[in-house]
Amino acid sequence: MSLVKFIPFQSSVDAAFWQSFVSKKLDILKLSSEPQTIHGYYTLGQIATDQGHQVMIPGPFCIPAEGLDNSTERGYPVQGTLVNTNTMEEFSKMNKNQLFQHVTETIVAAVKSREAIENPSRLNSFLLLTFADLKKYKFYYWFAFPALMPSVPWQCVHQESIHITLENAYHPYFLIKKEISTGKLRVAPFSEFNQFFENHDQCMIGFVDPSTATDAFGWPLRNLLYLVYTTWQLRKFKVCCYRGQQTSIVLDVELPANAVYDNKAVGWEKNPQGALGPRMVDLGPLMDPTRLADTSVDLNLKLMRWRVMPDLDLEKIKQTKCLLLGAGTLGCYVARCLVGWGVRHVSFVDNGQVSFSNPVRQPLYQFQDALRSAPKAETAAKQLKLIQPTMTALGYDLNIPMPGHPYNSDEKLKHDMEKLIALIQQHDVIYLLTDSRESRWFPTLIGSQQNKIVINSALGFDTYLVMRHGSRQSNVGCYFCNDIVAPTDSLTDRTLDQQCTVTRPGLAAIAGALSVELMVSLLQHPDGINAKADNNQHLLGLLPHQIRGFLGQFSNMLIVGQAYDKCTACSEKVIHAYEQDPLDFINKVLKEPNYLEDITGLADLKKESEALLLHDWAEQVEDDF
Repeated sequence: MSLVKFIPFQSSVDAAFWQSFVSKKLDILKLSSEPQTIHGYYTLGQIATDQGHQVMIPGPFCIPAEGLDNSTERGYPVQGTLVNTNTMEEFSKMNKNQLFQHVTETIVAAVKSREAIENPSRLNSFLLLTFADLKKYKFYYWFAFPALMPSVPWQCVHQESIHITLENAYHPYFLIKKEISTGKLRVAPFSEFNQFFENHDQCMIGFVDPSTATDAFGWPLRNLLYLVYTTWQLRKFKVCCYRGQQTSIVLDVELPANAVYDNKAVGWEKNPQGALGPRMVDLGPLMDPTRLADTSVDLNLKLMRWRVMPDLDLEKIKQTKCLLLGAGTLGCYVARCLVGWGVRHVSFVDNGQVSFSNPVRQPLYQFQDALRSAPKAETAAKQLKLIQPTMTALGYDLNIPMPGHPYNSDEKLKHDMEKLIALIQQHDVIYLLTDSRESRWFPTLIGSQQNKIVINSALGFDTYLVMRHGSRQSNVGCYFCNDIVAPTDSLTDRTLDQQCTVTRPGLAAIAGALSVELMVSLLQHPDGINAKADNNQHLLGLLPHQIRGFLGQFSNMLIVGQAYDKCTACSEKVIHAYEQDPLDFINKVLKEPNYLEDITGLADLKKESEALLLHDWAEQVEDDF
């Protein structure tokens, strides 16, 4: 007579499980430490051949990729409890005995309530304690498989090996007997115990044994022995350790008369060093670096939703396609800030080349780009992909039609117009970041006609403007709504200090960041592009129309500009004239400086103003005489 020996489960966690766990942690669980249901399974052992020799491999206990979501149909399913901690200190100091005892009590309760008779898999309930270092993709975990043990161990009275095939052993635990008349083996669920065995002294209890050892048996046997003793008060019976294609084993087991169960249990898994302690898996080196970068960008953003802003819609920001008109100082800073917010699609439009003065102020360019006079738009897009490889970054070397700058060829004008119109149609947000006022006119017109979100940013020496254009339905104005003259050529006959953007070096970074933050606030506003300019606090605070900054005083002013029915860019008169014949209209605007003033009524307004001034002057002269 010898003691019955048991082989503990050997855990195996699918690497894909940790990926799904990270997603659930970031998006759903956040800071919650509430226990979660987790699903696993174990299998029979296997026979493998290594260099001509047969090797017996015990059946592992597995957590599949879908373990947090659905019960698996593989192997023999088991349901457990996952407890995740938020810090390494919490993981280390967690009251593990209390967690372990709680799972043990659920097993005891399932046996005493006879729930385990109907659902024997409850006998294998397990615990998984985890801590996820989401920055380094290291996962610390510790499995526990509680197994009830008696005060005096079970004895093995007799053991024999048999070859059996059980075609209908669908459960990990079952009843088994040989029909006297036919000699065939029959199996039945635990719920049929009283009908199945006429004589309880001759009963045989079967279980699926993941062990491959001849002198030790799978961990599921421990709680099976507890169930049989507790439910049917049997101290002596046969156990069939079913091992599939391998040689199965039949045991005659006996519990000594002085043995009792007092709810004591064992079951914490040992680490690879053979000591009681957690395991750690480092997935960082195994992950695709590009995907790792992608998930790491999302990590910092999703952390905002844990405590500070649970309602922040990051997916809406991520899916927003941004078109940057101008790849200079403002364009570079805006692009970097967009990437920081998780935007995955950025397109640049610029017709310039990188010069030697650019790299120090425009962070997407390097000295080598200036050496070869690289095209700005394409170079900025390439550099952005080096920073965030998973994003879509495109560059277009393109001229923007500008009032006062006529084209020599209608074909070239038509090509540039159609290309720019198509780009604006394909994007959700348009940034106006060019060097001149007139270069912002045509994108403003198309943005208004197509009802796109337009963010405008402009720099002075120590001042800046950041604003959003209103929709056609709102009364919020655009960049040109305060003008009483049409935009015209402001680039010809300029001195060197007028040709270059002469600003304090920190100004572009401030204005660029505010431009992106204004877009994000607008995207999170329930009214979107139709949002009014007010001081009401929304998800990200107030939503201004214009931000005028003065670096000399280190101050900002929030201004609201109303839409103007005589605006040269967004008024219905201009949009209607453009829609009648786009090419002809743009040609006239480029060639005739006063054309926009004529169709909007600004010319008449000027005449009326001049007439009034002349009248006032005449009256003043008469009074003097």
